[in-house]
Amino acid sequence: MTDRIRTDVAHNARVWNHWLHGKDNYPVDRAVGDHITGLYPSIGDVARADRAFLGRVVTHLTGEAGIRQFLDIGTGLPTAENTHEVAQRLAPGSRVVYVDNDPIVLAHARALLTSSPGGVTEYLDADAHDPRAILRSVRPTLDLTRPVAVILLGILNFVLDTAEARSIVRTLMDAVPSGSFLVLTHPTLELGGEGNVDAMAFWNENATPPITARSGAEIASFLDGLELLEPGLVSCSRWRHEPAGGPEPVLVAQYGAVARKP
Repeated sequence: MTDRIRTDVAHNARVWNHWLHGKDNYPVDRAVGDHITGLYPSIGDVARADRAFLGRVVTHLTGEAGIRQFLDIGTGLPTAENTHEVAQRLAPGSRVVYVDNDPIVLAHARALLTSSPGGVTEYLDADAHDPRAILRSVRPTLDLTRPVAVILLGILNFVLDTAEARSIVRTLMDAVPSGSFLVLTHPTLELGGEGNVDAMAFWNENATPPITARSGAEIASFLDGLELLEPGLVSCSRWRHEPAGGPEPVLVAQYGAVARKP
């Protein structure tokens, strides 16, 4: 596995870890991450808002929607308040499968993503571009006849073809039953993100995998046929932000949404 780890090219999971003030990154990741921060200073806010969104969503789905199974694709490097930690704190029997294809993520996940005694936490080394392979491999950890929360945070932006991204979502959601949920975040050049153009161009020239932004309308198309939970497709920082009724958090150029399969 170590021969798959490139320390000479910045990689998304490690750069994201740097923006979250983690230590699981290399000099090349920090150099690229810092340069992007210079081009787009709010990228750190985006990373932190995305992470906080995950915590609020998993809390809602576990505590109020009764979800006990989670398929988290493109999980990235473990940090605080991972999906299984939030879910199993509220419902110790929750079952979580993480999916990523970065070998350094795999190594850290196996070491750090340990389940509660009553639950199950597994890691799958697989590629989001092959959802059928993911679905074949999640059994028997997940029972696909029962509701599952499919989590796609900041992953569809690495699928450059929008039709392919829609197909991935459709394949995943077709495989889970009524009462399942889709959770996603995605960068955009809307919501004040116009300044991200140069940062994304720099990323695509100096890091991997290549990334694309999408409009709100394009991202909404991933949710076709699903019931969108309030407040709809919004900046992820403002999805059921806390405290409820308090001042709105800083707007970040990262759409977030949660939708239920009817």
